[in-house]
Amino acid sequence: MAPAPLLQLSDISLTFGGNPVFDGLSLVVQPGDRVALVGRNGSGKSTLMKVMAGLVDADRGDRVIPAGVSVGYMEQDPDLSGFATLGDFAASNLPAGEEYRVDMVAEGLKFKPETPVETASGGERRRAALAKLLAEAPELMLLDEPTNHLDIEAIAWLEDQLKSTRAGFVLISHDRAFLRALTRATLWIDRGAVRRQEKGFEAFEAWRDKTWDEEDTARHKLDRKIKAEARWAVEGISARRKRNQGRVRALQGLREQRANMIRRQGAAEMALEGGQKSGRRVIEAKGIAKAFDGKAILKPFDLRVMRGDRVAFVGPNGAGKTTLLKMLIGQMPPDEGTVTLGTNLHMAVFDQNRDQLDGDMTLWDSLTSDPGMQVSGKADQVMVRGNPKHVVGYLKEFLFDEAQARAPVRSLSGGEKARLLLAKIMARESNLLVLDEPTNDLDVETLDLLQELLGDYDGTVLLVSHDRDFLDRVASTTIAMEGDGRAITYAGGWSDYREQRREEIKENKAKTKPKVAKVKQDVKPEPEGLSYTEKHRLEKLPAVIERLEAEIAKLEQFMSDPDLFTKEPVKFQKATEALVERQTALAEAEEEWLTLEEKAG
Repeated sequence: MAPAPLLQLSDISLTFGGNPVFDGLSLVVQPGDRVALVGRNGSGKSTLMKVMAGLVDADRGDRVIPAGVSVGYMEQDPDLSGFATLGDFAASNLPAGEEYRVDMVAEGLKFKPETPVETASGGERRRAALAKLLAEAPELMLLDEPTNHLDIEAIAWLEDQLKSTRAGFVLISHDRAFLRALTRATLWIDRGAVRRQEKGFEAFEAWRDKTWDEEDTARHKLDRKIKAEARWAVEGISARRKRNQGRVRALQGLREQRANMIRRQGAAEMALEGGQKSGRRVIEAKGIAKAFDGKAILKPFDLRVMRGDRVAFVGPNGAGKTTLLKMLIGQMPPDEGTVTLGTNLHMAVFDQNRDQLDGDMTLWDSLTSDPGMQVSGKADQVMVRGNPKHVVGYLKEFLFDEAQARAPVRSLSGGEKARLLLAKIMARESNLLVLDEPTNDLDVETLDLLQELLGDYDGTVLLVSHDRDFLDRVASTTIAMEGDGRAITYAGGWSDYREQRREEIKENKAKTKPKVAKVKQDVKPEPEGLSYTEKHRLEKLPAVIERLEAEIAKLEQFMSDPDLFTKEPVKFQKATEALVERQTALAEAEEEWLTLEEKAG
């Protein structure tokens, strides 16, 4: 007998502001499903996920969750009112004694549970919401853009967690590499309809393109048929008209069928123009270094950026990527060294915090009040790469409709804010494009277009991103910052950097492998000392061991209840698995500490 589904939606219809979002939508999520939920920005992905979670009520239809099935939803903007710290919020639905689960995921997600709610950033709040979901471990997880505000290390950790989970999950993400690694089925929202394919995201784009080709073919055939039937209706013989009224009615039916075909939303009509060429040498940095509060953010570093280079900066959050970027473009002075900018530079900057956007302004005012886009004497036009355009017409090129032109910027989704900022940047001619986290919230089609534009762009690109696929597609050089103050230059994109890094580690291991004396086998080799990474690890291990011991103590205390096994067998099993995992990790950490201590001499 097949297991009952975790979630079933039947004949769901939902309307916002007179426009139907879904009509007659049905879908099923089975135990163990790993589903990608994809679609254009504004297609209703987040709304559908909220319907799944029971947070939005449909106008019509049924949502069925079997008794005993737990469903968890990761909120993009969680309500933390009433909680003193992020940890209090993350543990709020856990049974007494299981708060340790939050600590278990906090390290991987790189958030501090003790952070006060009132001082937490938007990214920290989102990480707390994700930690809450993972700690609660529901049978069905609904994840809306979980990788936003995570660095590459945390994304890799989350990827491993989801690979090993037994829970089913539905996942919205713009991160192709993340989707490809995790999903086995795809739900595609397109113009209010939801299609399902029992293949992961890897097969999505070929399926989408084939579907659209078939749709275009059907539309073309219908147009030809209507044209032929319309000619007959005009030229038909009067004497035969009575006998062929059915054919006339059929023509009317064909026209109604054609009218009911909803045209696909086109891709954004973004364009980049390099304008005048910059000098051949764009940036020359020599020996630049930076420290904050005595901590080295960047140790002496040299870099030469030539015209046409695509330079990516990667590393954990807080490693100094944005700081280095600001020094290179002259927005922040280095403590040591010099930065020389090339000649004839026209720079356009996309900042990760969207600081160039004023939430109180309308989209219209955001464009027309920009000094670089103003058209003298014409309040309804903006200057776009030297040519005046109507505000609404330009907004439509970035997939905004006329009604949004007078809406406040704060009402936009994350993806819409990103597109508006791109609209401001792309209105200018530039030959140095600085992109700090441009990929957050953009849908796959817009990312594709942005990647194509950067490929054809005549200028130079400096890029910070945690999107591994995007880095592979765009970057010709990667600067890796791993949090120890060093910045190391590698050729190629993300995958090239990782491969070169693996080779470096192998070489370092071979060099540091103890050499046994050939003549006197009983002579102990002299200790060779620790590498920088090993010293750092040795310093960190006592805290790791202490944390693992504390988690083991909590688990043992939790399992000391003699009635736990009979009353809560599932919790007992999960706690047992967690205890074994922590005990194994503790033994490995202690062994690693002893080995490093011995090597340190």
